Amino acid sequence: MYAFSYHSPKTVRQAATLLGKNPDAKVLAGGQTLLPTMKQRLASPSALVDLGKADGLSGIEVKGRNVVIGAMTRHADVATSAIVGEAIPALAALAGGIGDPAVRNRGTIGGSIANNDPAADYPSAVLALNATIITNKRKIPADQFFQGMFATALEEGEMIVKVSFPIPSKAAYEKFPNPASRYAMVGVFVAKKGSETRVAVTGAGSDGVFRSAECEAALKVRFNPKSLDGVKVKASGLNSDIHASSEYRAHLIPVIAKRAVAKALAK
Repeated sequence: MYAFSYHSPKTVRQAATLLGKNPDAKVLAGGQTLLPTMKQRLASPSALVDLGKADGLSGIEVKGRNVVIGAMTRHADVATSAIVGEAIPALAALAGGIGDPAVRNRGTIGGSIANNDPAADYPSAVLALNATIITNKRKIPADQFFQGMFATALEEGEMIVKVSFPIPSKAAYEKFPNPASRYAMVGVFVAKKGSETRVAVTGAGSDGVFRSAECEAALKVRFNPKSLDGVKVKASGLNSDIHASSEYRAHLIPVIAKRAVAKALAK
């Protein structure tokens, strides 16, 4: 690693002040992406601002018809939360399928969303559930937050504090994982709330997570797996790598979406 200064603020305000004084500083949440990147010398921040001891950044609660999760809440805590399991079981199941136990016990929901890895699981839940990202400065709707591969609407000195998930009437997440990393080669989160159905896809898009207009249009008519029969997704704009071609991923999207809808209806 390169030399850097380390800070462990006790409040969000202190963290924001440190970030303001250190333009090259990076926020350290779970460290599951940042630390390996630094070890490989692909990143060399002048300072790390560790949010691990900052007050008010962890925890899960229900507020009205929303489940609100603190940014520093670990994947394992989301997966085993009675609140999440009761209100949005699809979100608990998603968290329980991230990486392995070591990753789930260190990685955080805020870190995953802020990093916006194109194959990460949480962004699909944020987008499909139409969540609101609450930062130290403002509230950002899900449709405005993700802005391309590893890119978000977060500005300099801005950090995620909480994420508010509306409770859907039906929802499920299904993914076709890479057998080694458990990252989604194609992951689909479907959510129905009132008359609106949203379908978010991760792992497939070259620009990261996106909503599938084709699947949403089919499910708007009827929220049923059979509604996706014959749905075609264009391969343009999808990832093509050693694991799967863009055409294969395009084929998988409606297949995985169909499984997710079936799972949602079974609960």
